[in-house]
Amino acid sequence: MSQKNETKILALALLLTVGIVGGGAWWFTNGFGVKIGNTIVPGSEAGNNLSLQDRISFGEKTLTPGAVSAEKKEGVQAIAAKSYDRAIANFTAALKLNPNDPETLIFLNNARIRSKSYTIVASVPFGTDPNISLEILRGIAQAQNQVNSSGGVKGVPLRVGIANDDDKPEIAKQIASSLVTNSEVLGVVGPNTSDSTLAAGTIYNSGQLVAISPTSTSVKISNFSRYVFRTVPSDFMAARSLANYMVRTLQKKNAVVYFNSQSNYSQSLKSEFVSSVSLEGGQVSSEFDLSKADFSAAKSVEQATKQGAEVLMLAANTQTLDKALQVVQINQKRLTLLAGDDVYTAKTLEIGREQAVGMVLAVSWHIDGDRKSDFPQKSRQLWGADVSWRSALSYDATVALITALKLNPTRSGVQQALASSDFSTTGASGTIRFLASGDRNAPVQLVKIVPGSRSGTGYDFEPVR
Repeated sequence: MSQKNETKILALALLLTVGIVGGGAWWFTNGFGVKIGNTIVPGSEAGNNLSLQDRISFGEKTLTPGAVSAEKKEGVQAIAAKSYDRAIANFTAALKLNPNDPETLIFLNNARIRSKSYTIVASVPFGTDPNISLEILRGIAQAQNQVNSSGGVKGVPLRVGIANDDDKPEIAKQIASSLVTNSEVLGVVGPNTSDSTLAAGTIYNSGQLVAISPTSTSVKISNFSRYVFRTVPSDFMAARSLANYMVRTLQKKNAVVYFNSQSNYSQSLKSEFVSSVSLEGGQVSSEFDLSKADFSAAKSVEQATKQGAEVLMLAANTQTLDKALQVVQINQKRLTLLAGDDVYTAKTLEIGREQAVGMVLAVSWHIDGDRKSDFPQKSRQLWGADVSWRSALSYDATVALITALKLNPTRSGVQQALASSDFSTTGASGTIRFLASGDRNAPVQLVKIVPGSRSGTGYDFEPVR
């Protein structure tokens, strides 16, 4: 391919990225998210200067960026005024207009609570990634709605708070400090990224408050704290599955890896993949740091090709996804693409399009991965669309907390229940048990990008069977 053509492709990739990210965020009305606007620009002064009080809500304010329906706005005002019957009517009406909004369902269930309740809080990155936040909240909202509709936790309803940590470690720590001092909070679902989980985890550990992350995969989280658990498999499992697929199934031995040296998750997945490929008898001939100011997608692909690489492994995180997608465009399907779970987004389908077809990603769950499970059907009925692995693993984290609360509804009781070798419950992705390390012993699902109509982009993720 000529340098001129490569420049054109890179320009197209940049244009697509700017058009989708900078244009006000059109999120898909399916399992990836809802259509929202962008009132607080991530990273802006307004977003960074939010007070802690503005970042946490049990229904008295909405944290979802963008336009809010009049019905939802009135419901939030009603909860703030303690007019709960009016709030119930307003949130019910709001859900009819937008049944795919988990924040509204959580606030509706909170408004129905009149007396004693057990409280948990979700720590999500609304300010920097509202799409991922909504995916996570769908799982939590479904579990809350399910338990409260069936009588609560041994007769006691579950109350859910939402905290916006912006996926920033310092803010996640501030939120953790606030939650550990609130004796009503008995558990936390989150944070999202490994960096935020490791930072906030020190606070949750000292405050003896359990946090279960549904999405943090860094190997550094294993044995990090007695109070930090996760329902998602670690990067060790994902890397091993990808390396095995590359060497044994694809019969390819030479790869290069793209990663972000500033991300704990990305570093972890990269290192585990390099080790796993070596153990399988292959090699990683180069590593490209997406966070470097002088990173060039075109030059890196050219170098990989000259070194005889057969595979491009994208261990990108959310912050470097745009650069990884430039690599996808430049590659033009010449070398095989592998990727980690942060690349599993609607943006990858929308921007990658035909050039991403055939890419294989390691995720913890796919809606069509287990045909015996009733979770896909129930989630489709509730949300009117498919949900992602983040929703499923967040559902599992909430179910684990609910099960622990049934056994002993205190902070220490929740920790002891989850850490017990006898602990077991069933979630969206099968049996939930935790190892002594806080990890969940669960397999990884490989998925492939194929042409399809489910996502609304013309492309879909489907299980590799």
